[in-house]
Amino acid sequence: MKCLSVIVFTFLFSTLNAQFGIGFILGHDLYQKYENVEDGIANPSSGSAVLNLAAGPKIWVGGKKFSFSVESQANWGVFALSLEDRKGLGALSIPIVGRLNFAGLSCLDREGKVGFSLGGGIQYNRTELYGLTEEFIEKGVTRDYFPTYVIQATGGFGVSGFGMQLLVRYGFNPDNDASSLNIGIQYDMNRIMMKKIDDPNSAL
Repeated sequence: MKCLSVIVFTFLFSTLNAQFGIGFILGHDLYQKYENVEDGIANPSSGSAVLNLAAGPKIWVGGKKFSFSVESQANWGVFALSLEDRKGLGALSIPIVGRLNFAGLSCLDREGKVGFSLGGGIQYNRTELYGLTEEFIEKGVTRDYFPTYVIQATGGFGVSGFGMQLLVRYGFNPDNDASSLNIGIQYDMNRIMMKKIDDPNSAL
């Protein structure tokens, strides 16, 4: 991982036309599922396909055809629950992801293009965010944040700092049986690039 980071940054900063971007992301998961570390008491699963909202900051560096970005977000599954025992509601995941973005999803090109990206990082997850029932509390069930190492792939369309993409992010933990899965739509907004849309004298 360290070697990959060195290669990426060496490439980016050796490019004379390197651009920078600062902005944010918005998203909504079409489906999400989390598996807590097995405690032998409660069902470790929690999932949701309704009202899963995400937002957070993002930065880019690179050029029209390729960029490297770092992003994070708070992803709130408002009604996430375990269908088996229904011991509480809600889930929150916080991924921190580095991405290699290609073509339209570089978010540093004014021309509209399709593109894709690949990335990875770490995600912190918590289920039964509120309303863990007294019955399960008395049995010794707790719900703390647990980490998963995530790999992520997206594909979509970008133009003038705006990107819309379908996202799949899978997480695992080699030390236990915890996992995470997020499938959704994400919107990238490079505010620096988007401010240039109405400026006829600006060109990357």
